[in-house]
Amino acid sequence: MDEAARLPRGGMLAFAGGSLGMGTWVTVPGLLLLYFLTDVLAVAPLIAGFVLLLPKIADVLLHPWVGHLSDTDLARRGHRRLLMVLGCGLPLAFALLFLVPGGLTGNPAAAWVAVAFIAGNLLFAAYQVPYLSTPADLAIGYHERTRLMGFRMVVLTVGILLSGVLAPMIAGKEDPTRDGYALMGLVLGASMLATMLIGIGGVRRLTAAAPSPIAPGHGKAGLRTLLSALRDPQFRWLVGSYLAMSTTTHLVLAAVPYFAEYELGRPGLTTVLVAAFVAPALIATPVWVVVARRIGKQPGLLIAQGAFVLGSLVLALGSAAGLPVLVGAVAVLGVAFAAMQLLPFSMVPDVIRASGADGTTRAGTYTGVWTAAEATGGALGPYVYAACLAIGGFAASSAGTTVVQSASAHTMIRLGFGVVPAVLMVVAILLQRRYTLDRTLR
Repeated sequence: MDEAARLPRGGMLAFAGGSLGMGTWVTVPGLLLLYFLTDVLAVAPLIAGFVLLLPKIADVLLHPWVGHLSDTDLARRGHRRLLMVLGCGLPLAFALLFLVPGGLTGNPAAAWVAVAFIAGNLLFAAYQVPYLSTPADLAIGYHERTRLMGFRMVVLTVGILLSGVLAPMIAGKEDPTRDGYALMGLVLGASMLATMLIGIGGVRRLTAAAPSPIAPGHGKAGLRTLLSALRDPQFRWLVGSYLAMSTTTHLVLAAVPYFAEYELGRPGLTTVLVAAFVAPALIATPVWVVVARRIGKQPGLLIAQGAFVLGSLVLALGSAAGLPVLVGAVAVLGVAFAAMQLLPFSMVPDVIRASGADGTTRAGTYTGVWTAAEATGGALGPYVYAACLAIGGFAASSAGTTVVQSASAHTMIRLGFGVVPAVLMVVAILLQRRYTLDRTLR
């Protein structure tokens, strides 16, 4: 199949189906885990932030190592699917995150969550790294990679939307409980497994439809593997910008329950704000595909990042802006978020294919570093917001307990949701402007 050819739609839909389960993993812990720790398990904010951050530190080396295993698997078997099958243990780890034994609160509960989170991160890497290596493995061109990732983004958005809306509802909506969180973990975990298996079938169909020649494997896993990808300057600027973007979006997700309860006074608005953040992507993603075709991926991404900054600054106004304005600002973030998921993920295979004739054999290494950045951002975002809460003097509590927060805590809840994301996104823009490959490809 030549690089100008088009992939079969059925294969792309099945491939995209794997993102439903991945959407649950990247959304629900980012949205609810910090709140679950501080307001249900009575874990102090800084300890809760460390619980989310520390397991991710290992990912910096773990994900490239998994990428190396994926490249080795490709060289030996002609495909990467074995690791994806092993990664299907992720739904169990997801359920265990919220199945905290009834007698545990405070630091013992934090330890339980940390262990489950570490296991989940490893299993997530085993599935996600070979999964996201697929576009670079295929004999397709610049625009077809955007089209493929457009299918993935639409389905991923559905997964984020469904899990982001259903998770708070199952957990108890206005009055979440430990039992509610446990039920949520079991229900969403079962759905994750089904969709992950569909994704494996999609990878099989696409690699059969557009195979690339496979060269012998090379290199050793570990720090050298990580550095081999980061020596590529184009990839380095791209992944640095994406780390800042991932940190920002995960911070916003982690902040939503606090903003809904303490700034707006209605915990049930968590579902409304999540829907306002995610739902626009269903419409915006096809538009961003067209934008990328017209003006290129990087210019479209820079536009989206600028819009995110403006929307975040509106949110910094808090309840004084009025609920309709705040929901509208969150929707702007959602439109930008669609581009920030679609365009960088379609730029990574561009970098891999441009890195040399053996780019396909090293796709796992590049993707491993990329998903390490994504995982690190997923931890840094909640940690940064937890630090904002701690600076403001936020008081943790257990389920069913009402705590009156100080004025400084309320201020940091609001600023952490608005000003801090704007600053982080400006950093992402400055890094993204150093990436120059896109203008030579389009």
